[in-house]
Amino acid sequence: MIKSKRLILNSILSAGLAGLAALGIASCSENRSYAGRCDITAPMDSVFQRLFPDNAPGAMVTVMRGDSIVYSRSFGVADFTKKMDVDSATMFNLASVSKQFVAVGLAKLAEEGKLSLDDTISAYFPDFRAPFYHRITLRHMLSHTSGLPDVRPRTQEEWTTYVTTHSTCFSRLRDYKLYSREDDALRMFENLDSLAFEPGTAYEYQNPTYQIMVDVIEQASGVPFYQWMEENIFQPAGMEKTIFFTPSFRIPHMAHAYRPSPADNEFDNPRSADGRWEEYDYGEADFFPTRADGGIFTTANDFMHWQRALYGGRIISDSMLTVMHTPVIDTDIPYTGYGLGFFIEEAPGKPRKIFHTGDNGGFFIYECAIPSADISYLIFSNRNDWSREDAAAKIDSILTVKGWL
Repeated sequence: MIKSKRLILNSILSAGLAGLAALGIASCSENRSYAGRCDITAPMDSVFQRLFPDNAPGAMVTVMRGDSIVYSRSFGVADFTKKMDVDSATMFNLASVSKQFVAVGLAKLAEEGKLSLDDTISAYFPDFRAPFYHRITLRHMLSHTSGLPDVRPRTQEEWTTYVTTHSTCFSRLRDYKLYSREDDALRMFENLDSLAFEPGTAYEYQNPTYQIMVDVIEQASGVPFYQWMEENIFQPAGMEKTIFFTPSFRIPHMAHAYRPSPADNEFDNPRSADGRWEEYDYGEADFFPTRADGGIFTTANDFMHWQRALYGGRIISDSMLTVMHTPVIDTDIPYTGYGLGFFIEEAPGKPRKIFHTGDNGGFFIYECAIPSADISYLIFSNRNDWSREDAAAKIDSILTVKGWL
């Protein structure tokens, strides 16, 4: 039976302590059990205890100011089958937040002179036949301004066309949306003969354009994608727990994602004991296993290591980070543009915010940095029925009342 949360002081899991010690920081509220040393603890608890109650899928919420974790609290259930609560060691899928790691990887290769962000796609994929690939650059791909449409098959008719016109193992296995990998994205683009718009003239958020960046990194570096990312991104950032999802990997302390499940329906996939939640990740969610667009699993502690390394100049230079955080184009989000792997919010009367969201199956993610205040925060959740925008606005309000924004 999932244990109930009680507001008492208890031990921090060793994984959480190791992560905090490595950052050299002190927390005001760690895990689900301790409250009281910071003014923001009570109002933050009030928001998130209501949003993520006991015996339901939950979240990890962490706020960092400077080098100090000022709030870190876990809520709810990570895995109903294993009867495991969320805690500081829980591994969440970052979903589309994974894009920034790949974008930073390409920026690092550019600084090393191994590629240019203005290289065209045809330079890496000469088999892509259409002439417009000579006009689409890596910069377009990273900023969602390439004009390439998402032509992944979704209906039975599209599926039938796909397997008869592309070389794919899924001509025999009819589970493309569940199990396809980056190679299928390459196949889709080979025969594409039209664009949604001229490159650089509009914005359309895409996943397949990031998926083929796996191949670009391998070509530019001469190293397998996962190895290069591990050695050049994760390790320098001190992200000891972070990995890309692969069906054959065992991910310790992994959260499963969930979505609301009508109690009167029967499901083969795992459910909570009360029938209210059904598992919704690999094997149930469409397009789950690809890596570059949404495949990273990590902990909240590891992600804060990433924030300190990225903003501390340990991965790419400050000047390159400025390029990545400069809006290339406006999005459909008010006061928000998209740079290279990052959303940039510049709302009147508010500090500039660098952020990204992610959803992959039932994983629902929000993370941001507010450089002028030296503040970063995250909400990693394994349920998809809450508003990220409302939750972020509440955090911003609490930090503003505190005088930190």
